[in-house]
Amino acid sequence: MLRQFTHPLALLLWLAAGLAMVSGSVVLGLAILAVIVLNALLAFFQEEHAEHAVEALNAYLPQHAWILRDGHRTQVLARDLVPGDVLFIDEGERISADARLIDGSIEVDMSALTGESVPVERGGGDIDESQRPLDSPVLVFSGTTCVAGSAVGVVHRTGSHTELGRVAALSRQVRSTMSPLERQVRRVAWLIAAVAIAVGLLFLPLGLFAGLSLAAAFLFAIGLLVANVPEGLLPTITLALAAGARSLARLGAVVKRLSSVETLGCTAVICTDKTGTLTQNRMRVIEVVPDGASEPLISAAALCTTATAGADQLGDPTEIALLDHASAAGLSIEPSRRDNQRLRLFRFEPELMRMSTLDLVGDRKVLHTKGAPEQVLPRCTMNDEAGLQWQRRVDDMTARGLRVLAVAIRDLTAENPDMDREAAERQLTFLGLIGMLDPPRPEVADAVRQCHNAGIRVHVVTGDNGRTAAEIARQVGIRAQRVIDGAALDQMSENQLDDVLTSGDEIIFARALPEAKLRIADALHHLGVVVAMTGDGVNDAPALRRADIGVAMGRSGTDVAREAATVVITDDNFATITAGIREGRRVFANVRKFVMYIFAHAVPEVVPFVVFALAGGTVPLPLTVLQILAIDLGTETLPALALGREPAEAGLMDQPPRSTSENVITRRLLWRAWGLMGTVSAIAVMAAFFAVLLRSGWHPGDPTGPGTPLYHTYLQATTMSFAAIVACQVGTAFASRTAWASLKSVGVTTNRLVLGGIAFELIFACAVIYLPALQYVFGSAALDAWMLLLLLPMPLAVWGVDEIYRWRLRRQPAHNRHGPLHAARVTVAPVDHPAHK
Repeated sequence: MLRQFTHPLALLLWLAAGLAMVSGSVVLGLAILAVIVLNALLAFFQEEHAEHAVEALNAYLPQHAWILRDGHRTQVLARDLVPGDVLFIDEGERISADARLIDGSIEVDMSALTGESVPVERGGGDIDESQRPLDSPVLVFSGTTCVAGSAVGVVHRTGSHTELGRVAALSRQVRSTMSPLERQVRRVAWLIAAVAIAVGLLFLPLGLFAGLSLAAAFLFAIGLLVANVPEGLLPTITLALAAGARSLARLGAVVKRLSSVETLGCTAVICTDKTGTLTQNRMRVIEVVPDGASEPLISAAALCTTATAGADQLGDPTEIALLDHASAAGLSIEPSRRDNQRLRLFRFEPELMRMSTLDLVGDRKVLHTKGAPEQVLPRCTMNDEAGLQWQRRVDDMTARGLRVLAVAIRDLTAENPDMDREAAERQLTFLGLIGMLDPPRPEVADAVRQCHNAGIRVHVVTGDNGRTAAEIARQVGIRAQRVIDGAALDQMSENQLDDVLTSGDEIIFARALPEAKLRIADALHHLGVVVAMTGDGVNDAPALRRADIGVAMGRSGTDVAREAATVVITDDNFATITAGIREGRRVFANVRKFVMYIFAHAVPEVVPFVVFALAGGTVPLPLTVLQILAIDLGTETLPALALGREPAEAGLMDQPPRSTSENVITRRLLWRAWGLMGTVSAIAVMAAFFAVLLRSGWHPGDPTGPGTPLYHTYLQATTMSFAAIVACQVGTAFASRTAWASLKSVGVTTNRLVLGGIAFELIFACAVIYLPALQYVFGSAALDAWMLLLLLPMPLAVWGVDEIYRWRLRRQPAHNRHGPLHAARVTVAPVDHPAHK
């Protein structure tokens, strides 16, 4: 809240209020203070949002755990776990602490920590030769879920000392920075402040030299300050961003930080997760080999499961995919009937990489086996040539990113059903291969194509394996030239990573750890590239906070990721990100439109004070300060807001990303605002003011104060100046709707909010002019009919001058016509940023 009152524009208004109080204009001072308070409150309540990434970890952890205490199995609160506790882990439970398994084997969904969609196997007693804790075959981690099996482990880390706690620590270390628009607005605000103060200081002695009293000189300085400060700029930008945020919400993107709407528009790189973002987050069988034996193959694979499918899915996603595929093929396997006909179960063992079930099939006892091809094929009865042929099929399928299962059977009707596993899983009859994949979303390919047309590169940063990620990337059109796994990334220096990121290629970073994702986001940030980083797991939180745009998945994402991000995609869809970028670009283009609209009125507001000062009092003040406030906060606001809802001009997503150093205010914008529309408006305003005075017989130097014969005429003349600015605002509103196209091409009525805003400003102006209560406040007087007729051509004059300029602009070459947004793509060279040191 304090920052809202210390913004450069707010400080300038504080100065103006102070000068007004000192000069005795208490009403004016109070009015300016009211403006400061309204601006601050509006900005505060629109931008305030809470980030609770670390606190969300508490809700993410389970509340209870089963442990061994005093020789008995008992349930305790998860927060009461201590190192040394013996922890029982069963299927379907979320693990409460980091533990080392000592007995049993389980499959663990570690996607929250690693981003890998396929469950991993962990078992007690395995040999641990891993280089990283997350790769250990005997370690399980807090916040992950057991999807199959049961095991016993010894707790060795709890709370903030766990892997989950380490990620939380990384999140705490990351601080968000100002968005490009925030930096631009602050830069513009300081520029406006410097100009306003300089103009005030320059013309204050000029007014005294011209013969003005000290009070009149102060009033003159205040007028210049207020005229140069666009009081409606901050609330207008804030409300425009809020409108953009509402539009994004309708598209499925919830923006937690208003400035992020605009930041999306200058996104140059998207670092996207794979699972659930590019893909549907659901394993599916997409290939069965050979086709001719698909029915017994599918049936055998479905019988060799422990999962349940349908509405109440539970178990290994791979097994759920097998059951769903069997059901789709008309071979529905009822889980309860399957379990009732099961004689024995040889669970999936990590070291064996296979699973078998002995089932009653009619009057026969059949062993069904599924698992990794390298484990199942050698146990099947086939010659070497057949084995080589099948191995080539396996290699072909894995090269395409498929997860391959080999399926085999053995008739044990005449055998001893109590034989051990090693004896049972021999002399198998090979049935074939099943290839599975988490398929890409159908709409992602078009979204990626739009990104490429817009000059946006797409990197895949995932905890999954490189082959799978590369195949998904190929299917959706990501032109990945390299696959870099986590180990190779860890060995890269900062300069090497910069070379990779600035090569122009799209990269797949596979097996990426939380530190790696954070490192990639940090490197792109220091290279000056606006990056959008997607993620859904706890492991993504630090990178989501560090990226310019952190995009979390709302449906499948964790609370930690959602709280750390600035944008939450409610449908977990990459295509929604592309729609957000389009909306962000539209918002920025519209920010420029209403900034130009607001700036165009600075000239007709400043010129009357300059004329007043240069005339040395022989010409009365053509416009009062309160009338300026009525313009800036009354008649100007709604049309400016309506320009913020202007539809996108054609070709918006065919432009390269806008540089963050590109100013909101450009020379072309200032020329249109000040040189064209502002100058025409100022001429019209002064002509209207003098027309009223001269028609009543006024001569330079005649008194016009209260009690003089010309006092009513003077009130009408200042009111005419006010009305002329409002009339010119109508022409400016229509001219500002387009950057280069003609008004006819975009349509006069395509933005009905602009028409409504113009109607409101005309009604408000009439109220100021004709209502006695407002006449008293703003020092206005009713206008005669001939004065109103004099106002009618002013909107056409302002719009017409700018329309001619844009017609000439369209005749220029395209690169000159569109300006910086259509310039050639800039290659970012590596820089020696602080992270290197």
